[in-house]
Amino acid sequence: MILVTGANGNLGSATLAALRARGVVATGGSRTSGEGMRHLDFDDNKSLDLAGVSTLVLISAGYAEDDQVVRRHAAVLDAATRDGVRHVVYTSLTSAGDHLGFALAHRATERLLQASSLPWTILRNGLYAELFGGLPMWAADGLESAFGDGALAAVVREDLAEAAAIVAANPARHCGRVYDLVGTPITADQVADRLGVPHRTIGLGEYRRRLLDETPGLLPFQPPMLASIATGIRHGFLNGTGPDLADLLGRPAHDPLATAVAAASATRPQASV
Repeated sequence: MILVTGANGNLGSATLAALRARGVVATGGSRTSGEGMRHLDFDDNKSLDLAGVSTLVLISAGYAEDDQVVRRHAAVLDAATRDGVRHVVYTSLTSAGDHLGFALAHRATERLLQASSLPWTILRNGLYAELFGGLPMWAADGLESAFGDGALAAVVREDLAEAAAIVAANPARHCGRVYDLVGTPITADQVADRLGVPHRTIGLGEYRRRLLDETPGLLPFQPPMLASIATGIRHGFLNGTGPDLADLLGRPAHDPLATAVAAASATRPQASV
């Protein structure tokens, strides 16, 4: 049986749906309740029951500080070893993202996995097109971002979910492989152009100020994380392409620009009546 962690999250639920669409027997695990799911709380070792799981799709539990994320992942890998899981597919971060503020937890987890006795496949996922479209801010006359004219090799989440499902459905074929799943470079100018509005670049200092002073609800680790994405894109560190995603999918990847445009449009303030 295949089990997908974080199955109530965006990537986890899409991966589980992609497996089931292929006729593969799979279930989900989550700390929150869900029909037909196992209760898995990465912060509660007693809940980490992986008995009967042949392939574990470990969706990164990255919504926390690095030490907490690595501790969570280590606990899951220990449970997988104890319960006889035969393969782990881990959704990591693109190789180009080593400098990003949330890369360490991914690379630490990769080391733990590679040092374990578990057969593994690592999917180094590019940043989502949905994220790229959602980060620019709407101003009165258009979009503002700290991306400058930099490009991101963005990926549609659905493609990453399908890639994970393909690997999990036949893990032996992908054992010991590290795939770099990046897409087509897109820019904030292109997003704004599709929306018929101008795009204005703001400085990184101004962006950080807005995150700290004008964005309620962010956790302490998130402003530096988001700022690292902005500077990485702005200075051309995240625009590299590669063949792994299309090769795994057996088809061209979806257009990330269309997805980014839809995400930006969804955040557009409604005109007052």
